Amino acid sequence: MAANFWTSSHFKQLLDQEEVDVLHSPDKEKGLTLEEFKFIKSHMTSYISKLAFHVKVRQRVVATAVTYFRRVYTRKSMTEYDPRLVAPTCLYLASKAEESTVQARLLTFYIKKMSLDEKYRYEIKDILEMEMKLLEALDYYLVVYHPYRALSQLLQDAGLTDLTQSSWCRSLVNDTYRMDLILIYPPYMIALACIYIASVLKDKDTTAWFEELRVDMNVVKNISMEILDFYDTYKLSSDERTNAERTNAILNKLALKA
Repeated sequence: MAANFWTSSHFKQLLDQEEVDVLHSPDKEKGLTLEEFKFIKSHMTSYISKLAFHVKVRQRVVATAVTYFRRVYTRKSMTEYDPRLVAPTCLYLASKAEESTVQARLLTFYIKKMSLDEKYRYEIKDILEMEMKLLEALDYYLVVYHPYRALSQLLQDAGLTDLTQSSWCRSLVNDTYRMDLILIYPPYMIALACIYIASVLKDKDTTAWFEELRVDMNVVKNISMEILDFYDTYKLSSDERTNAERTNAILNKLALKA
């Protein structure tokens, strides 16, 4: 494992927004739009979280799984790699990488229980076969740095003890995984953006503290705006069944193969 983020494979793989918002040729040819692409990624992020709740793994495993999932689709098309199989396999792989291993048998049990369509009630062999494909797609780089640790340290440094004790900032960080921020920005910058949003909403004056940090406030504010825009634009409705049906309808038109 890399000694720190700046020497890690995660840092070396950071991308520009334009590199993340790319539709691969096979998906374009089937008529997938960028809006549908983002919707699928957002819905499958929610699916990974629900599956993780059932198999009882830590939030860090969920965050790593979602990072894998989003990173895969910067390199592979959804036509080639069906998100309905990639999502649970990312959770399976992340549980190993984060030393919180989930048995494939338990995972497939809940996949079948949660699936609306019998065609996508995958077996253990499907998970194991996709795991090999994902390892190759990820270039075997499995270490992911997350904003959580930086968030805790920065809140203490800022003296924002009430925000430390509340779930405000942590919930904001969790929601950033519904976007592609973890693929674009260093984790500590995402943490700072969440602190910035929380401090504004809680009417905390953190201007002097941010000035002492000497960070690029334009970047912090840009990340903050992306998070707030997501709440306005891309946040999933409360009807998960409807979202699942819409996701399946979009993916079915791609004539996917697992």
